[in-house]
Parts: sequence; C-alpha cells; structure tokens
Amino acid sequence: MKNFKKFRFALIPLVVLFILLPLSSAVMAADPIPKVNLGSTESYAVLAGSTITNTGSTVIDGNFGGDIGLYPGSSVTGFPPGTVGGIQHINDDAAIQAQTDLVIAYDDAAGRTSTKDMSGTDLGGQTLTTGVYKFSSAAELTGTLTLDAQGDPEAVFIFQIGSSLTTATGSEVKLINGARFCRVFWQVTSSATLGTTTKFAGHILALQSITCNTGATVQGQLLARNAAVTLDSNTITNGLCPTITATTTTTPAAGAVTSTPTPAGGTAATPTPTTTELTKTGENGMELMMIGGLMLVISGSIMFLLISRRAQAQKAIKRV
Repeated sequence: MKNFKKFRFALIPLVVLFILLPLSSAVMAADPIPKVNLGSTESYAVLAGSTITNTGSTVIDGNFGGDIGLYPGSSVTGFPPGTVGGIQHINDDAAIQAQTDLVIAYDDAAGRTSTKDMSGTDLGGQTLTTGVYKFSSAAELTGTLTLDAQGDPEAVFIFQIGSSLTTATGSEVKLINGARFCRVFWQVTSSATLGTTTKFAGHILALQSITCNTGATVQGQLLARNAAVTLDSNTITNGLCPTITATTTTTPAAGAVTSTPTPAGGTAATPTPTTTELTKTGENGMELMMIGGLMLVISGSIMFLLISRRAQAQKAIKRV
C-alpha cells in the first residue's frame, strides 16, 4: 500500500493516455469521406455501353452538363420526341474517354471501406448520415430514403450494391440539412431499375444496364458501363455542384474612405467578397491528441524514475 501511494501520481499520465486514445480514434472516424472523382463523365447526364433508347417526352438537361454518350455501341433512338440539352457523343473520342473514366470511378466507389453493412435492409424509411453503405446482394427502395448531411454540404454518401438496385413505384431519395445529389454515389454491380414516378438523387454507376420507368425523375447521372440505358418520359437533370466556400468580408477601419472604380457607362462595379474554402480539422485534432498523449507518457516515465530513485535513496538511508 505504501508503494502504491508513492507511485500513484506517476500513474495519472497513463490514465489520461488511455482516455485520449479512444477519443483520437473517434476523431479519425469523423474525418470526411472524399467524393468519387467522375473525371470527364461529369458533363454526361446519360452514358451507356450498348444502346440508349427513349420513349415519350424525356428531357435531358442540366447546367453542369446535359450531354449523352455511347461507346462502344452506336444506336441512339427516341430523340425526338425526347430532347437533349447538351451534346450527343456517339462512339467518338469523348465517349471513349468518358467510359474510361467511368471504369475508374466505378472501381473507386466499389473499393471504399464500408462503414455499415445494410444487406437485406430495405432503404425505404431509413435516415442515413454520411457514410459508405454496403449491400452484399440486391438493394431495394420502397418509400422514402432520407439522406441527412447534418449541415455539411460536402457530406458524401456511397452505396455499394452487390447485385441489382430496384426502386418501387413512387419511391423517393430525399436530401435534407445540406445534403446534395452530387455527393451521392450508387455503385451497382449489375443493373438499376427505377420504378414509375420515382424521385431519385445521385450518380448511378452501373456495371450493366439502367432502366427508368414512366415518369421517373433523376437529379444526377445515369452511367452504365456495358449495357443499355432505357428511358420513358423521364426528366434527367445534371446540375452544377460547386465546392461550398465560406465567405469572409473585410470591414474598413473607422473613418476610412473607400472607393469603388466606375467602369465606362457609369455603373459602379460590385466588389467581390473574398472566399476561403472550408477546412476539415479532424486530422489536426487527432494529431494534437496524440502529441499530448505522448508528452504525458514521457512526463509520467520521468516522474516514475524520480520517485523510484527517491525510494531507493530512502531505503539506503534506513540501512545506514
């Protein structure tokens, strides 16, 4: 008991270290998930391998890119009556490059480490935060899937589906609290089928085919590597999705006189605020915790040695 009293203060740094280690692991887990790099496919609302077939008044558009592309196939039918807001790349160099980049993006999404196994779970009725969600076989959506970014517009959602993806009639992918379609990725190992009037969000990267039944709408992209994309009176919108930045403005000092140059024509130019990209601090926080823990261990070791030497000296004095 006497020895414990002597050494108890030396144990304090070790106890603190054991508290910090789990916290540092939690910080590591909170690090943001990087988005999947789509490369040149970003401008394509629809990309297929064999054919693109449309029935009815489908509208393909988007201010990021309303292009459609096909390679190695060459058959595109149904436009008109369908309309394409961008360029049609049929078996050309651009389509070849897009398919090459799609393979890279598909493999990237498929190779991510999953954060939750949802095999056998219907996505309908679920509310999910940022993560990588794995299905060992088919995935189904019946009803509404809610994706919650929790205020982070850069939050990424990746779904790894071991077989097919199917949505029931009237299903919906709902984005809340800053979630954006351009940060949602569906890696489908076989084919995807969107049910009638489904409201879908995200990039579908399918190894085989993608089918949109009557009235289904997609905010995002339909990217099929090897087989067809089949449409029926759908709306496909591939919109802009810039990196969100924090805006900072500089306030002039009291009494300072500022002027704005006036261009020819007499209209004053509007100053552009300075923007700074948001930064993620998880990694830095973890490093600080680890450094602090290491310093505690070193100080504890030094304290242990000092107490040990003191105890040895006291024993020597008693012997004398």
